[in-house]
Amino acid sequence: MFHPLSLWIGLRYLRAKRRNGFISFISLASIAGIALGVAALVVVISVMNGFEREMRARILAMVSHATIADPRGAFMGWEDAVATALRQPGVEGAAPYIEREVLLRAGQQTGGAIVRAVDPVLESKVNQIAQNLKDGATLSALEPGEFGIILGSELAWKLGVSVGDDITVYAPEFIASPVGALPRLKNFTVVGLFEVGMYEYDSGMALIHLADGQRLFRMERAVTGVRLRLDNMMQAYSQGQKIANELGGGLIVKDWIRQHSNLFRAVATEKLVMFLILSLIVAVAAFNLVSSLVMLVTDKQADIAILRTLGASPGTVQRIFVVQGLVSGFLGTAVGVLMGVSIALNIDLIVPFLEHTLGFEAMPADVYYINQVPSELRWMDVLKITGISVLFCFFATLYPSWRAARVEPAEALRYE
Repeated sequence: MFHPLSLWIGLRYLRAKRRNGFISFISLASIAGIALGVAALVVVISVMNGFEREMRARILAMVSHATIADPRGAFMGWEDAVATALRQPGVEGAAPYIEREVLLRAGQQTGGAIVRAVDPVLESKVNQIAQNLKDGATLSALEPGEFGIILGSELAWKLGVSVGDDITVYAPEFIASPVGALPRLKNFTVVGLFEVGMYEYDSGMALIHLADGQRLFRMERAVTGVRLRLDNMMQAYSQGQKIANELGGGLIVKDWIRQHSNLFRAVATEKLVMFLILSLIVAVAAFNLVSSLVMLVTDKQADIAILRTLGASPGTVQRIFVVQGLVSGFLGTAVGVLMGVSIALNIDLIVPFLEHTLGFEAMPADVYYINQVPSELRWMDVLKITGISVLFCFFATLYPSWRAARVEPAEALRYE
């Protein structure tokens, strides 16, 4: 393909002025189409990467990298488990927790929620919840015996409460009394609010102190399990399983990916589908090269015939037009990558400019938690897109170059 003669003539044809201006227009249109398709693919994939990153950050604000729990619901000796975990290489933090579904009541408003009892000191080492507290609240506001509670912002809005108000927590256990079974309940005082940017947590999660949770749920010194933070979150399950085996086995290990597998699987599927759809746009643009090269072959039949009479083989003629098509494809792909990378890296400036100029808001803050369009450019994705585009362009050159190689010199020169 890169024989000096084929390469030189192919590049010469690319620079030469066309006798038919329509052929030049089709060639430029195909290059522009490839550039726009590649740029769109780079930008869309980068934006989807950005949304995936933001979503992962919001999940990890409430969820630890891994959890080790007792299937019976009562994990005894959690102090030893925390100490064992912290001795393992790669473990940055370990904290006990209790998690139960409860009913919350404030005045006439009620709502279900998950209450997580935590140790304020250790909890800040396994997630970023402390960075998502509102109005200057801190986890240290949860003091043992004071029965303070921190609510998600949406949950507090539904209950109609704010910091300083009292709410009643109904535990899922009952106590016997002369009038029958009564639910266990306890009054708590709202000492803070948090907002992580995911409705699942902001509308259905509350935090209390570990000692208060043990008293409310009658767990004495037991907990539900231990939460872990690791330096490599992609190895959370294997690290958690290793620690569970050292603790004697019989424990349940979950990692952040398995806890939200449906969500991440949906994101991965959507990303793949968008990649395939936009790749088809690139393919359509690339196959515009077919029409431009076929027209060029027809326009250059006399030149092809002269090359054949001078001794050029059919393979040499075929490579000439493959080179010409590939150079056009490379040019369109390079321009598209440059445009896509530039937009993806500056989308945080481009979108606000368009919003201000056109007078619209792409992602209203009162509807979306993410009120800016995020973007994360991954060079491996750029390489994949570049490779696919060039491959499409190569396939687009095969038929026209084959037609060129089959030109008969005598027929082409008969009327010249």
